[in-house]
Amino acid sequence: MSGISRRALFAGTAVGTAGALLPAAAGPAAAGPGRAAASYRAAYHFTVPEQWKNDPQRPIWIDGAYHYYYLHNADYLSGEVGTAWRLATSTDLVSFTDRGIAVPKDTTPGGDVWSGSAVIDTDDTAGFGAGAVVVLATMSPHDGPNDQAQYLYYSTDGGRSFTPHGTDPVLPNPGVRDFRDPKVIRDEERDRWVMTLAENDKVGFYHSADLKSWTYVSGFVKGGIGVLECPDLFRIRAGDGTAKWVLGVSANGKAAGLPNTYAYWTGSFDGSAFTADATEPQWLDRGWDWYGAVTFDKRGTDGTLDEETRYAIGWLNNWDYAQITPTIDSDGFNGTDSIVREITLKRAADGTYHLVSRPVAALDRYVSRTVRLGDLAVEGTRVLDYRGTAYELTCEITWDQVTGAGMQLRRSPDGARHIDAGVHRDYAYLNRRPTVSPDMSGRWQESHSPFDPARRTVTLRALVDRTSVELFLDDGRYVHSTAAFPYLVDNGLALFTIDGRAVFRNTTIREFEV
Repeated sequence: MSGISRRALFAGTAVGTAGALLPAAAGPAAAGPGRAAASYRAAYHFTVPEQWKNDPQRPIWIDGAYHYYYLHNADYLSGEVGTAWRLATSTDLVSFTDRGIAVPKDTTPGGDVWSGSAVIDTDDTAGFGAGAVVVLATMSPHDGPNDQAQYLYYSTDGGRSFTPHGTDPVLPNPGVRDFRDPKVIRDEERDRWVMTLAENDKVGFYHSADLKSWTYVSGFVKGGIGVLECPDLFRIRAGDGTAKWVLGVSANGKAAGLPNTYAYWTGSFDGSAFTADATEPQWLDRGWDWYGAVTFDKRGTDGTLDEETRYAIGWLNNWDYAQITPTIDSDGFNGTDSIVREITLKRAADGTYHLVSRPVAALDRYVSRTVRLGDLAVEGTRVLDYRGTAYELTCEITWDQVTGAGMQLRRSPDGARHIDAGVHRDYAYLNRRPTVSPDMSGRWQESHSPFDPARRTVTLRALVDRTSVELFLDDGRYVHSTAAFPYLVDNGLALFTIDGRAVFRNTTIREFEV
């Protein structure tokens, strides 16, 4: 959750402010509530059923399904403030079933419920019963800078509904600004719970035996990337057998020329303190719009834990322009998530470790149409005979000498509007400037990641949906996620090169039905 006052964010809700983004072709509203004849709702990404969503909350595995909680404001379109936790369940992390409100807002003096985390208390450490689901979440009764504190809710019905544990915080604010987003994990080796907490430019670490009483033990400080939010701590094993701890945060590094997404450090954790392998973070996404992201356990159908793979999901939005979206007018909602990713740890040639991402494998089961275009030679711009607003495009580009090469996604009939994805000299990029962008400042249009042009080859995998593009490069070390609002009539596709000829090999388009 942003450090800006929640009332400032939601006051005067921008109902209709995205109207200028809707072309006449969008059409009148259809008979169904919140639906339009031409919909901007994502075809295969998770979207809130109605009203507003922002931060994802770490999903947990209960009785054969992932329980995905997220911040939801049912009063968004009326201009009222405050979020609750809404629940959706899924067995494959592609198709989700809405289960309604799980942790309600405004039922205690604490008011609305912000970000936190849910855990399964298998051994009844908190006294609510073995297997109770316990939520630790931030609440701010007066929405002030120094009254953010951590409160406890519990569930005895498998995480469907929650009861507040009194009205007092289990971790009061010690008098600091920005004190929020508790992320709790179980330390089985030491028989205790560990909490990471966002505290402005620090991540605080806390211990508890019962989830109710917490003791501060250490802090990890990193300045220069904005207010740290939504901390994350997990252990993952690489394919070579090496295990690393990873500390992650949502952070805004734009002022320093860095992303505004999920920063992370690999390192070690002794149960009380995290020691990073390097001072500067790496970034799990290099785009503008993968915020409030969480990672979570990958479980087999029998519940077994995969130590080499985690899942991740992020909010496809940015607080700089969170209320600007055509989905408000077309479909009566504001809130779209990234595709769920599979995250693995990989060793680089220099001996360092980094995370790599790929779309969740279950997406393959939802392919409704495949268009195989094979190997395509391109010099200049080549317009393809394909039309679509939601699809996946993959190819491997090879060349002898070019300045750049890539794709024009969601291309307008006259070729003037498009989203560009590709490589140029020594960087890869995703550029939404030539289409309708939510960033009215015009400053945050093209995102970059490093690229070695001496390789003369790159693999691109672009997940295109009605209001977003996620670009996975090569093995997935670099990913760019961006919100963009092409007109629905902008459904063309082209390939291009700059100063040379390239071959786009195994060019394949897949469409999905979820």
